[in-house]
Amino acid sequence: MIPIASFAGKTVAVFGLARTGGATARALMQGGAAVIAFDDNGVRVEEARAQGLPVQDLRKADWGAIDALVLSPGVPLTHPQPHWTVDLAHHAGVPVIGDLELFCMERRRLAPSSPLIAITGTNGKSTTTALIAHLLAEAGADAAMGGNIGEAILTLPPPAPARHHVLECSSFQIDLAPGIDPFVGIHLNLTPDHLDRHGTMENYAAVKERLITGVQENGTAIVGVDDSYSAAIADRADRAGKHVLRVSVRNPVTEGVTWAGGQLILSQAGADTPLFGLDGIETLRGAHNGQNAAAAAAAMLTLGFSTDTIERGMRGFKGLAHRMEPVARIGRVRFVNDSKATNAESAKRALRSYGNVFWIAGGLPKEGGLGDMTDFLPHIAKAYLIGEAAEDFALTLKDGASFTISKTLDVALGEAARDAASSGLPEPTVLLSPACASFDQFKDFEARGDAFRSMVLALVPENGAGPGA
Repeated sequence: MIPIASFAGKTVAVFGLARTGGATARALMQGGAAVIAFDDNGVRVEEARAQGLPVQDLRKADWGAIDALVLSPGVPLTHPQPHWTVDLAHHAGVPVIGDLELFCMERRRLAPSSPLIAITGTNGKSTTTALIAHLLAEAGADAAMGGNIGEAILTLPPPAPARHHVLECSSFQIDLAPGIDPFVGIHLNLTPDHLDRHGTMENYAAVKERLITGVQENGTAIVGVDDSYSAAIADRADRAGKHVLRVSVRNPVTEGVTWAGGQLILSQAGADTPLFGLDGIETLRGAHNGQNAAAAAAAMLTLGFSTDTIERGMRGFKGLAHRMEPVARIGRVRFVNDSKATNAESAKRALRSYGNVFWIAGGLPKEGGLGDMTDFLPHIAKAYLIGEAAEDFALTLKDGASFTISKTLDVALGEAARDAASSGLPEPTVLLSPACASFDQFKDFEARGDAFRSMVLALVPENGAGPGA
């Protein structure tokens, strides 16, 4: 826990009492603040009261006596309309911030030169965050990981001169952190997302850019430049005098790290230096993971670690659950859990990473369906369609790929495992990458991925051999 002494002796309203809000209230109280906590969810209010948190309906509070409103990131700040607490705070001239801002305030107070590595982007930020934290730990560094992944920020160990904090930052968190000032700020990419909370793509991009514009004067901005919004962010940071390293999986860069043909390449002072290849690292397959690895390598080099140390750490990276997670190899057949792929673009990244895919897809469909599958059809040996999206996905695939409507995950897995083992194809992969939400058959994507993993492991015979061995 990080006691927030920056508000000692002051009164702070905390709205939103789920994991982040509860931790925030306790951190403020430990630091000496008077806290007023509330939530629109009555059950959470009663749970907070039972845990000893000071709960009060903020509609009845004296906002003239409140010094700040700390808003949980899941609560709307601007769109589709400001939450009622935000309106009350603005009317009273009370600043609205989040737990990330509290962390940054405390870091400036305790250890302003401590290495804060903050990561954002539409896709890949969780993998990149986990990868950097893993590399630091493998190198023997003091590293704490949290934010939008894992632990709530304020439950981490406090800032200290040699302690690396590796924080995944969502756009919601950045929007509530006007003072964010990382030593290494990483922006991976931008595609349309969360527009219900930001209004327009331009607003969404502007919020993400704050992480880069806030990079410390002696720090480094690492920016993926393979989309136009992100390339513009890198250019503006350059013009503002930031030290910018660009990351790309499509084109060479002048200063930065690229991924090409499975190889990471450092470009510096007009010279290109091969770093190492990612071949054989199952958890970093595909161009999208090439971008994640390039950004992580750029961060580690910036922090002063050697190429050998970085490569050794990457080869031991176990990846994240439900994100192209290698589950088992039974005989010749590889089984991969990519349940986190809840939209078509994510599923297409996974399909691109493998050949001869026996693809399990479907669930609760999202707007746009699968879209254009032309470039991905050569990767699909056969598709097994489940959930509410099965019929629509069948219409998309009917003229380009073999498929069957399996309806449920257990049936799909059994059919895919059988077909892959008997196919005679080299390196067959049974891939759960649904391109859909899970809520028609599972409570969330984690439950769906856990079910897939359990069912796959139940297929593994005691001697490790399996179909097609």
